Amino acid sequence: MLATVLDILITYHIGFLRGLAVTLQMAGIIWLVGLTLGSVLGWLGFTHQRSIGAPMRGCSFILASVPTLVFLFWLHYPAQAMFNVVIDPFITASFTFTLLNIFGVADIVRGALDDFPRQYITAARVCGLRTRQIVLKIQLPILFRMTLPALLMLQVSMLHLTLFSSLISVEELFRVAQRINAQIYKPVEIYTALGVFFLLICVPVNALALWLKHRFTRDLSLR
Repeated sequence: MLATVLDILITYHIGFLRGLAVTLQMAGIIWLVGLTLGSVLGWLGFTHQRSIGAPMRGCSFILASVPTLVFLFWLHYPAQAMFNVVIDPFITASFTFTLLNIFGVADIVRGALDDFPRQYITAARVCGLRTRQIVLKIQLPILFRMTLPALLMLQVSMLHLTLFSSLISVEELFRVAQRINAQIYKPVEIYTALGVFFLLICVPVNALALWLKHRFTRDLSLR
């Protein structure tokens, strides 16, 4: 089977590379925008609990209650029909998954800020540190260690979600694999190759996240 898999990859390498490029392009957008805006939204949700924090939690609850596939299809079909517009499926999928990532990151960041021990800040002020020094030298390093494992795992989940975009005709890796399988019907070999690809990417990231969680997660409360 290994020889067949290699033969398929070599024969259809152009199609696989194009699909891979689309998948990575979408994932890059989801990761970059989601991590950036999500971090900002999480910080704003913490500092403005009533005006931003409460609505943010409500939106997160609603998004978590709706299956991702239903949300994607609703934005691609009913929403566009309602507004009488036609949007490229790649844009629709990228927007959908980025929105989910933004609120996912925001929840992680806001939760870490909520759990951050206030005693650390008080002790820093007693030692004469300024607000900027406290943020840069105490809060950010600790928060980074606290949130990094969860953020990495979330980004892996976002990569997995890009497979759903094939259902609205985005020519990403999974859809390319489906097209090739429709031509030669070698599902075992083709989907095995696809599974190996995701294993090569996701297993190291998940392993790193678990190691970081074990290495840096500590009880930060002062006793």
